[in-house]
Amino acid sequence: MNASVAGHTTLLVVGGGISGMTAALEAAECGREVVLVERSPTLGGRTALLHRYFPKMCHPTCGLEINLRRLRANRKVRLLTMTEVTAVSGRAGDYAVTLKQRPRYVNERCTACGDCARAVSAKIRNPYNYGLDEIGAAHLPHGMAYPQRYVLDPSIIGTPEADKARAACKVDAIDLTMTEQTLSLNVGSVIWATGWKPYDAARIQPYGYGRFANVLTSLEFERLADPAGPTGGRLLRPSDGQPAKNIAFIQCAGSRDENHLRHCSRICCMASLKQTQYVREAYADASARSTIYYIDIRAIDRLEDFNAMVHADPTVAFVKSKVARIALNEGNGNLVLHGVDTEGYHRYATEHDLVVLAVGMQPETDGVQLPDDIVLDSSGFIEGCSSGGQFGAGAASGPLDVNRSVQSATAAALRGIQVVHRAMRAEKQ
Repeated sequence: MNASVAGHTTLLVVGGGISGMTAALEAAECGREVVLVERSPTLGGRTALLHRYFPKMCHPTCGLEINLRRLRANRKVRLLTMTEVTAVSGRAGDYAVTLKQRPRYVNERCTACGDCARAVSAKIRNPYNYGLDEIGAAHLPHGMAYPQRYVLDPSIIGTPEADKARAACKVDAIDLTMTEQTLSLNVGSVIWATGWKPYDAARIQPYGYGRFANVLTSLEFERLADPAGPTGGRLLRPSDGQPAKNIAFIQCAGSRDENHLRHCSRICCMASLKQTQYVREAYADASARSTIYYIDIRAIDRLEDFNAMVHADPTVAFVKSKVARIALNEGNGNLVLHGVDTEGYHRYATEHDLVVLAVGMQPETDGVQLPDDIVLDSSGFIEGCSSGGQFGAGAASGPLDVNRSVQSATAAALRGIQVVHRAMRAEKQ
């Protein structure tokens, strides 16, 4: 089904994470019409999956809840979830955009009561916990999901499980006839806030990710520490479910490496410093130990105090070294890290019961249908476009933390508004 929506005075924001939400809201609150597109069932992106922000160690609800309240109150933002951009053509002030919207199989009548989820027994790997556990095939993505509406996984459509979900719904919100739709838009400017994805840790072969169960990425560890995560916030080894109390954090896992990512991902040092505090909090008797293996710690301006606090923590040790390889102790399932400590230049073979890889950031533009005139830097992040009407925002434009992503998104919104205003003036002349 085709439908034409929006107009050349409208801004299109692609990506509904913290950057996309910010760009959409800033533009809308300046009076512009905005279409906000997100390919998953819910807004929030990776920010919604954090356990805590650094350096204040507060939960993401601190920032996301405010943006969601602003979004609910603003009628100038049209939200399209489960939607992807398939084509963009035209020029600054006059773009034709084609979108593909996948079916949710749950309509606007949904009250998020959960009856459908209780009726369906089928399970899928939980993408919001990075596959560390399972979630029902009829589910609310996570506690902060917006819109607060359930979704049915396509794997159960056409099976008795889907019929159970429909029968259980008292408000007739399950619509199994939904199909993929095509939407056509005309917009004045496009803001790409497609976010980032973690570098594939399995490609760093000496570290054994995917071969050794007790090697996790920093994103997986973030979910492990969250009370809403796969272990209820307990730091347990995936191999045997035992408490992890001697944890190694390896910095620059894939970053600053000509064989992987050439750039510094900027957030990794602070993420590991933050995660050592999860370990301290998990064991009130301070019996657990964290060791950070690093090239150098990059913490600047307002973050330096946090860095100094962690360095003063007696439960945290620092080893200046790029770990060469990881081996498995078959007897106890522990991991043995091999390398050279560059402060003293002595070799080590140190055993830990869990290893966390601080993986680098890659732009989430892989698999996204970007227009031909989009300009990318050497790492694939969006610099802009040759016609001057499309902009990168947040982590789509470079490796940024939440705070700097919000600043970047605000700047992108202002640039998009300028493009629209120039188009409006040209139309009147």
